[in-house]
Amino acid sequence: MRLEHDVAVVHTTHPFVIARGAAPENRLIRVRLIDDDGMEGWGEAAPNRFYGETADTALGALARLKPIVEAADPWKIEDTEAELNRALRFNASVKSAISAALHDLAGKKLGVPVYKMWGLDPARAPLSSFTIAIAASDAELRERIGQAAEYPVLKIKLGTDRDEHIARIVREAAPDKILRVDANAAWSAKHALRMIEILRELGVEYVEQPLPPHDIDGLRFVRERSSLPVIADESCIVAADIARLVGAVDGINIKLAKCGSLREALRMIATARAHNMLVMAGCMIETSLGITAAAHFAPLLDYADFDGAALLSDDPYVGATIAGGRIQIPTGPGLGVTRRS
Repeated sequence: MRLEHDVAVVHTTHPFVIARGAAPENRLIRVRLIDDDGMEGWGEAAPNRFYGETADTALGALARLKPIVEAADPWKIEDTEAELNRALRFNASVKSAISAALHDLAGKKLGVPVYKMWGLDPARAPLSSFTIAIAASDAELRERIGQAAEYPVLKIKLGTDRDEHIARIVREAAPDKILRVDANAAWSAKHALRMIEILRELGVEYVEQPLPPHDIDGLRFVRERSSLPVIADESCIVAADIARLVGAVDGINIKLAKCGSLREALRMIATARAHNMLVMAGCMIETSLGITAAAHFAPLLDYADFDGAALLSDDPYVGATIAGGRIQIPTGPGLGVTRRS
């Protein structure tokens, strides 16, 4: 088995601003695994500085992991992922790309989509939200809400000194839509409780990561007093993090770029369910290649936020879509992703 890669630079249709800032462009890495018969498995790495990765560090990690991958049995995915984790503790986006490529290759060899390998029904996937990022002005915010008219679920990015104002504008402009809020770890416990009461009045469904990732006691304090469910994102990286979050949050948010593999994502789902927690999955700014890998386990989720590719102006792939909020998973073998012609 041979490992190759290429780098794509992609851009969002509008500036994608969250509480931590924005990037003018995104460098993503496609991993290709080529077996002895010439069949290829694809995966995508979406490095994120918050988790200690850049495209350059990801490429360095990929070079270090290449000998392990090329010596591996492509059918022994569990063993290969364990070996990658022993070689590098971090660099989750690169490992998730390799994992996706291994699953893509296995599905292609078997002639079935990955979701069918797992025994899942794609019709059970929940609706995906569409993100309304932080806008520079009220006019721009209203314009973006209008452009998201086809999506029945909106996720509002907060974490500014205008949070209440932003939330009220979104509800006014989208009176019938399901609203969710992501504070991206920007609030204090006191401010979170104040905002949660306002958001409850506005009909918001849940609040994602209101406090800094390390503040588990603060999350517990908020959750015990909150009238809305609290979902952990940055506080929950892998399955081993879930036990300490029991009672502190109502659910977790899985992202392949932080957990490191499709198999780890499945472990996170099983662990969270064992603790009666809600499960959602989200994404970074990714192409349809990255989104599709996560979409294959969408039938196991309560909530999804798979809009990373829908936010792009130059997605080079065709794969899972969220038109009208409905997650449509490709039915082709493996991930079912193709290059855009």
